[in-house]
Amino acid sequence: MRTHGMTKAATLCAALVCAALAGTASAAPEKASSPPRAAAQRGSERVLVDCSWKARVRPTDFVLACGDGNSRLTSLRWSHWGAHSAVAEGRSLVNDCDPYCAAGTFHSYPVVVRLERPERWSRHPDLRHYARMTLTYPEGGPEHLARVVTYPLWS
Repeated sequence: MRTHGMTKAATLCAALVCAALAGTASAAPEKASSPPRAAAQRGSERVLVDCSWKARVRPTDFVLACGDGNSRLTSLRWSHWGAHSAVAEGRSLVNDCDPYCAAGTFHSYPVVVRLERPERWSRHPDLRHYARMTLTYPEGGPEHLARVVTYPLWS
């Protein structure tokens, strides 16, 4: 019994490490996007950088686990996109990876997304990108995550 618990804990830790190493920003092509130059021409427009290093403005989808796509945000509806923060509501799709990720099931959770800490983007210094994302699961989220989770984003 003790071995099973330790195996399950080790598997969960390994999955979290893989997700962290894969990155916490997105890679999926977006319909609602702006190229860096267009965003810069608008002056103070902030961008969200995906793991394909593309600048996105008010994306409807955003991949959180770039390496394997096992965590993503979908159906994002932005109520605010400003100089210091942005807020959206949508769905968080997370693979439970049970018994392993390729055979796992995706679960959908309502989520509130908050972007903060705009910083100069090293690849395009004329742009400022949001550097922190906070996810709040108002109805509860994946069992391995807290109700509120904050991630650093690509720079």
